[in-house]
Amino acid sequence: MATSRRVERVAELIKREVSQMLLSGIKDDRVGSGIVSVTDVQVAGDLQHAKIFVSIYGTSEAKAETMAGLKSATGFVRSELGQRIRLRRTPEVIFLEDSSLERGDKVLSLLNRLSEERQLAQPDEADEVGAEEG
Repeated sequence: MATSRRVERVAELIKREVSQMLLSGIKDDRVGSGIVSVTDVQVAGDLQHAKIFVSIYGTSEAKAETMAGLKSATGFVRSELGQRIRLRRTPEVIFLEDSSLERGDKVLSLLNRLSEERQLAQPDEADEVGAEEG
Protein backbone atom coordinates (compact mmCIF):
# COMPACT_ATOMS: atom_id res chain seq x y z
CA MET A 1 0.00 0.00 0.00
CA ALA A 2 1.36 3.42 -0.95
CA THR A 3 1.67 6.20 1.60
CA SER A 4 -0.55 9.24 1.22
CA ARG A 5 2.46 11.45 0.50
CA ARG A 6 3.50 9.16 -2.35
CA VAL A 7 -0.05 9.16 -3.72
CA GLU A 8 -0.04 12.99 -3.63
CA ARG A 9 3.34 13.09 -5.37
CA VAL A 10 2.16 10.72 -8.11
CA ALA A 11 -1.02 12.79 -8.55
CA GLU A 12 1.05 15.98 -8.91
CA LEU A 13 3.36 14.30 -11.45
CA ILE A 14 0.37 13.07 -13.47
CA LYS A 15 -1.19 16.55 -13.36
CA ARG A 16 2.02 18.14 -14.63
CA GLU A 17 2.59 15.57 -17.39
CA VAL A 18 -1.02 15.55 -18.63
CA SER A 19 -1.02 19.38 -18.66
CA GLN A 20 2.08 19.23 -20.82
CA MET A 21 0.44 16.67 -23.12
CA LEU A 22 -2.61 18.93 -23.51
CA LEU A 23 -0.31 21.70 -24.71
CA SER A 24 1.72 19.71 -27.18
CA GLY A 25 1.19 15.96 -27.14
CA ILE A 26 -2.40 15.01 -27.91
CA LYS A 27 -2.94 15.17 -31.65
CA ASP A 28 -6.74 14.78 -31.60
CA ASP A 29 -8.28 17.97 -33.08
CA ARG A 30 -11.31 17.63 -30.79
CA VAL A 31 -9.10 18.27 -27.76
CA GLY A 32 -8.15 21.68 -29.17
CA SER A 33 -11.76 22.78 -29.73
CA GLY A 34 -11.97 24.27 -26.21
CA ILE A 35 -9.40 25.67 -23.83
CA VAL A 36 -8.55 22.77 -21.52
CA SER A 37 -6.72 22.76 -18.21
CA VAL A 38 -6.15 20.05 -15.64
CA THR A 39 -7.71 21.21 -12.37
CA ASP A 40 -7.11 18.15 -10.20
CA VAL A 41 -5.89 14.57 -10.22
CA GLN A 42 -7.09 11.98 -7.73
CA VAL A 43 -5.04 8.81 -7.55
CA ALA A 44 -6.34 5.71 -5.77
CA GLY A 45 -4.36 4.57 -2.73
CA ASP A 46 -3.11 1.51 -4.61
CA LEU A 47 -1.99 3.71 -7.55
CA GLN A 48 -4.12 1.65 -9.96
CA HIS A 49 -6.54 4.39 -11.05
CA ALA A 50 -6.20 8.11 -11.72
CA LYS A 51 -9.15 10.46 -12.14
CA ILE A 52 -8.05 13.49 -14.13
CA PHE A 53 -10.38 16.46 -13.72
CA VAL A 54 -10.31 18.98 -16.55
CA SER A 55 -11.90 22.38 -16.89
CA ILE A 56 -12.96 23.24 -20.43
CA TYR A 57 -13.70 26.77 -21.51
CA GLY A 58 -16.00 27.05 -24.51
CA THR A 59 -19.49 26.26 -25.76
CA SER A 60 -21.28 23.13 -24.59
CA GLU A 61 -20.59 21.60 -28.04
CA ALA A 62 -16.87 22.34 -27.69
CA LYS A 63 -16.89 20.82 -24.19
CA ALA A 64 -18.60 17.64 -25.40
CA GLU A 65 -16.20 17.39 -28.35
CA THR A 66 -13.18 17.93 -26.12
CA MET A 67 -14.34 15.28 -23.63
CA ALA A 68 -14.86 12.82 -26.50
CA GLY A 69 -11.34 13.56 -27.75
CA LEU A 70 -9.87 13.09 -24.27
CA LYS A 71 -11.73 9.81 -23.76
CA SER A 72 -10.41 8.47 -27.05
CA ALA A 73 -6.89 9.59 -26.08
CA THR A 74 -6.83 7.74 -22.73
CA GLY A 75 -4.70 4.89 -24.13
CA PHE A 76 -2.17 7.35 -25.53
CA VAL A 77 -2.12 9.36 -22.29
CA ARG A 78 -1.63 6.23 -20.20
CA SER A 79 1.24 4.96 -22.36
CA GLU A 80 2.88 8.41 -22.31
CA LEU A 81 2.56 8.51 -18.52
CA GLY A 82 4.15 5.07 -18.38
CA GLN A 83 7.19 6.42 -20.25
CA ARG A 84 7.40 9.71 -18.35
CA ILE A 85 6.73 8.54 -14.78
CA ARG A 86 8.59 5.59 -13.35
CA LEU A 87 5.98 3.36 -11.70
CA ARG A 88 5.70 -0.42 -11.54
CA ARG A 89 2.26 -0.18 -13.07
CA THR A 90 0.82 2.86 -14.83
CA PRO A 91 -2.61 3.74 -13.43
CA GLU A 92 -5.78 3.46 -15.51
CA VAL A 93 -6.73 6.99 -16.61
CA ILE A 94 -10.24 8.45 -16.49
CA PHE A 95 -10.99 11.99 -17.68
CA LEU A 96 -13.81 13.81 -15.89
CA GLU A 97 -15.12 17.29 -16.57
CA ASP A 98 -14.68 19.65 -13.63
CA SER A 99 -17.50 22.19 -13.65
CA SER A 100 -16.72 23.62 -10.21
CA LEU A 101 -15.46 26.89 -11.72
CA GLU A 102 -18.76 27.34 -13.56
CA ARG A 103 -20.73 26.49 -10.42
CA GLY A 104 -18.64 28.99 -8.48
CA ASP A 105 -19.38 31.70 -11.07
CA LYS A 106 -23.11 30.95 -10.85
CA VAL A 107 -23.08 31.10 -7.05
CA LEU A 108 -21.15 34.40 -7.11
CA SER A 109 -23.56 35.97 -9.60
CA LEU A 110 -26.55 34.81 -7.50
CA LEU A 111 -24.98 36.29 -4.36
CA ASN A 112 -24.28 39.57 -6.17
CA ARG A 113 -27.86 39.73 -7.43
CA LEU A 114 -29.21 39.07 -3.91
CA SER A 115 -26.97 41.79 -2.51
CA GLU A 116 -28.19 44.27 -5.14
CA GLU A 117 -31.84 43.36 -4.46
CA ARG A 118 -31.32 43.87 -0.71
CA GLN A 119 -29.74 47.26 -1.27
CA LEU A 120 -32.66 48.32 -3.43
CA ALA A 121 -35.20 47.03 -0.88
CA GLN A 122 -33.63 48.63 2.24
CA PRO A 123 -34.59 52.29 1.61
CA ASP A 124 -38.26 51.23 1.18
CA GLU A 125 -38.19 49.37 4.51
CA ALA A 126 -36.73 52.43 6.27
CA ASP A 127 -39.53 54.61 4.84
CA GLU A 128 -42.18 52.17 6.06
CA VAL A 129 -40.74 52.11 9.58
CA GLY A 130 -40.67 55.93 9.67
CA ALA A 131 -44.29 56.16 8.48
CA GLU A 132 -45.51 53.73 11.15
CA GLU A 133 -43.86 55.69 13.96
CA GLY A 134 -45.23 59.11 12.85
